[in-house]
Amino acid sequence: MPGSPFLVLGVLLFVYILNFADRVLLGVMAVPIKEDLGLSDTELGLLGGTAFALFYATLGVPIAWLADRKSRSWIITIALATWSGFTALCAAAVSFPQLFLARLGVGVGEAGGVAPSYSLIADYFPPGQRARALGFYSFGIPIGSAVGLAFGGLMATAFDWRTAFLTMGLLGITIAPVFKFIVRDPVRGGLDVKKSRSPSPVKFNVRETASVLKSKPSFWLLSLGSAMSATASYGITFWIPSFYVRSFSLSLADVSLIYASLILVGGLAGTWIGANLGDKFGPQRPAAYVLIPVVALLVSVPFFVGAVSTGNLYLSLSLLAVPTALGGMGYGTILTAIQHIVPPALRSTGSSIFLLINNLIGLGLGSLILGVISDAMTQQYGSESLRYALLCGSSFYVVGALLFFLASRKVAADWELAR
Repeated sequence: MPGSPFLVLGVLLFVYILNFADRVLLGVMAVPIKEDLGLSDTELGLLGGTAFALFYATLGVPIAWLADRKSRSWIITIALATWSGFTALCAAAVSFPQLFLARLGVGVGEAGGVAPSYSLIADYFPPGQRARALGFYSFGIPIGSAVGLAFGGLMATAFDWRTAFLTMGLLGITIAPVFKFIVRDPVRGGLDVKKSRSPSPVKFNVRETASVLKSKPSFWLLSLGSAMSATASYGITFWIPSFYVRSFSLSLADVSLIYASLILVGGLAGTWIGANLGDKFGPQRPAAYVLIPVVALLVSVPFFVGAVSTGNLYLSLSLLAVPTALGGMGYGTILTAIQHIVPPALRSTGSSIFLLINNLIGLGLGSLILGVISDAMTQQYGSESLRYALLCGSSFYVVGALLFFLASRKVAADWELAR
């Protein structure tokens, strides 16, 4: 029998925190890793996104297909143990190829963590609570990012970057059996039907899945919009610590704690406000789920440009707090829209395809694109090249907002429960 929805949600959140903490460790420790292994910004960009995303994005689809048919809790348990083991192995790397392969392994493990979790949450909480439940789960992004930043910066300063990877990896391996003991699989789609009916055990083959998703243009617009937004957010999150070290001469420990605080407070506030707005307006007007991040992204851009352009540290950090908070407002709402656009029996698979597009482009290219731009501008701007690379990265927020706006005009017609 499945356990308490709120206990399960809490455990899923904790695992998601570990998931994101493992991702951002490399970014906050980019400075000592670059010095230790003699890497360029382009190589760091490859490690920060591409190495992780190659298998994380592509393997997510077949794993989610399996999760729509087999135990989701077992899949997440195995995924947690796998990515944690490879995180620990990062500590043993002594060259770029070795660290690249270890990051590939982290991506392989994390491919099985998120999409099955979305599906579990949708089956533990009724439609009117899903934006808040998925928003609460999305707290894992700011909390995990903050934990990874603070933990990585402090451990790298007190010990070294290898100790940080090893400690975080061993923690995840220890948690894996506890997760399996607590989290069970509920009935798929059991909360999407009237109590007088039994949930339909419909299963879709590959051709039927493709046909369903092909008929829903909002799904693809949301996926591409999220990918553009993620290109900016992943790239910025990876490079911001290095930017403050290079351009403002802050210590790694100071940067990690300051930026972790901004992400934690701003990210939690933005995510929760967006999720509550989604549950308030979305059930009556599905487009509201998508218009919330449109407004948030467009308002974010001028504040981010100001934060990166100014030479005043305190003004820069104050301005950066605004996009840090607004960037999380779409986490719960976009995920809720995706869960309702596809039928219950396709939620893991639909989520994985959404994540495939989002992560292959956003996570895979975000830090790499900014690293390449920074290297290209180094001869002209020296240590300030990263400032201009970050400014270029903010343009992806505008493209993402435009795609979300187009999706908002289609989402009501594609809403599965409206049928």
